[in-house]
Amino acid sequence: MKKPSVGVFKFTSDGGCQLQILNMERELFDLLNLINITYFPMAGVDSGEGPFDIGFVEGAVTSTDEIIRIKEIREKCRILVALGACACYGGIASIKNQKTQRELEEKVYTDLTAVHSTKAFGIDQYVKVDAYVRGCPIDKNEFIEVVKSTLLQIKPNLRPHSVCVECKLRENPCIFLIEGEVCMGPVTSAGCGALCPSRHRACEGCRGPASDPNTPSLARTMLEYGLTPEEVRLKFIKYAGETQAFKEGAGIK
Repeated sequence: MKKPSVGVFKFTSDGGCQLQILNMERELFDLLNLINITYFPMAGVDSGEGPFDIGFVEGAVTSTDEIIRIKEIREKCRILVALGACACYGGIASIKNQKTQRELEEKVYTDLTAVHSTKAFGIDQYVKVDAYVRGCPIDKNEFIEVVKSTLLQIKPNLRPHSVCVECKLRENPCIFLIEGEVCMGPVTSAGCGALCPSRHRACEGCRGPASDPNTPSLARTMLEYGLTPEEVRLKFIKYAGETQAFKEGAGIK
């Protein structure tokens, strides 16, 4: 039986999610028994132009060239998966959307004629996405879950609830209540195993909004804990500021 062909593509990002795949070591070799990766430049693989059964895309779309390219990739992929916070929501790059394009370009470049940058968005701004693997970087177990579910043609078991649920399951002390540290866990999608709170660090919201989050309530709690309105806004725009839920928390209409 022919193994499904897989392509891994990179847009505007630091490459951390692709590196997470390469760091899977033993699990990756097991996956290679089930799939055929024909395009993955970071891994030195460029033996196919498609079509692909599964395409994984890391990175935000931030230029006119990338808008064209993501549409071309969508045409080549039977199933398209957004890989990481940047591809899912725009990620860190989407912070720039709070300023005008002209302001940003003038801070960096002297000659603007060659600049074709646009606002940063997740890939679903331009194409249909079939699955999302959240996080900055991604969780390897979720990546494996999506691959296996795709091969079995079933819906992946991705958690819609908040990181707080995972903290409870791990019996972590609440960062808010015990350590007095402002945490995005109550409104952030689970699936990381409460990685940061388990190491006594507040959740930063890199996985984007959980199902039906009450972000305005969390924003008010942050103010009660001493944050300024601007500090609250920055918390919500850091990774997924283009989502409606986090816009509401940031006070962006």
